[in-house]
Amino acid sequence: MSLEVHIKKDLGSFQLDVDISAGAETLGFLGASGCGKSLTLRCIAGIERPDEGFIKVDDRVFFDSARRIDLSPQERKTALLFQNYMLFPNMTIEQNVASGIGRKTPKDEVERIVNRELKRFSLSGFEKRYPAQLSGGQQQRVALARMLAASPDILMLDEPFSALDAHLKGVLEQNLVDLFEAFSGTILYVSHDIDEALRFCDKIAVVEAGSIVEVDTGEELVNAPRSEAAIKLSGCKNSVPYLKNGEHEVWVPRWGVSVQTAKAVPAETGYLGVRAFFLERVAGPGENCYRMRVDRVSDSRFESSLLLAFLDRMDEDEVVEERQTDEMRFLHQHLFWRIDKLVAAQEDVPKVGDEVWIRIPPEKIYLVDR
Repeated sequence: MSLEVHIKKDLGSFQLDVDISAGAETLGFLGASGCGKSLTLRCIAGIERPDEGFIKVDDRVFFDSARRIDLSPQERKTALLFQNYMLFPNMTIEQNVASGIGRKTPKDEVERIVNRELKRFSLSGFEKRYPAQLSGGQQQRVALARMLAASPDILMLDEPFSALDAHLKGVLEQNLVDLFEAFSGTILYVSHDIDEALRFCDKIAVVEAGSIVEVDTGEELVNAPRSEAAIKLSGCKNSVPYLKNGEHEVWVPRWGVSVQTAKAVPAETGYLGVRAFFLERVAGPGENCYRMRVDRVSDSRFESSLLLAFLDRMDEDEVVEERQTDEMRFLHQHLFWRIDKLVAAQEDVPKVGDEVWIRIPPEKIYLVDR
């Protein structure tokens, strides 16, 4: 199984320009809201029409602007799962599951397929019920059963868990495991949650402003991101522009400090990233050690997040105070630090106003030039 997508679509204020291919694997689309992830899936499914390019699944051409090919959604045999599952409220569960099966399929074969998928997703005994009579998790399983019953050439899931609370999400994710194990073709999975993408996807495509900026395995994306978008989407809280100072040194204007790096600096300008968990508290001055003030502290169940201000900035730029309206500029001038509450004692977590020395480990720094 294979997928090739090379399309462009101009929406005026937004341009979609996607060039990507995939095999018999689960490919994640990771990006912020409005970056073009869902639009790409809708173009593949035939719900939206690209302005130019082509879409091919195996040897079937779904769309080719040059050859004037544009198959209907029904002809494409794709399965697209939306956030709200899109079940037919006036149909029973067995009718919903059967709705994607070809009309020319013999009745006994339809019954066999429906029963097989109901059993696969633990829905036997619910055949005559209606969607409104089921829980959210059961409705999701019906939608997944309908997808497989249709024998699609490609599966596509558009943020299927975005509206669920954490507990229910964890339970329903197991339904997808059954779906993915039963399907041998290409699966596209849209998400803005890095952990979700890492759990399900063989590879992850980073989407930004309508384009694919990089495609990596989950491990590569987390440990060796190649773009600013990947740094941010992989959960890195500290991402700032840099200017090259030397082979292993950069100047960070937003922080007003120079930073030593283990890796060679790739370009005259670029972006530096360091994860909030990698910061180290130290006793005093040293390489990449900075005197800082705690400006904010917020706690969750297992970690404390601290916002740190550089006290010895080496520039004369105005430091934005918290009381000013430019919140994003204020945040960009700070360093995010996370402390694992399962490791550190609560009394060791600094408080607002405290001064601390923090080290940025040179070997933990990401450097990208795009």
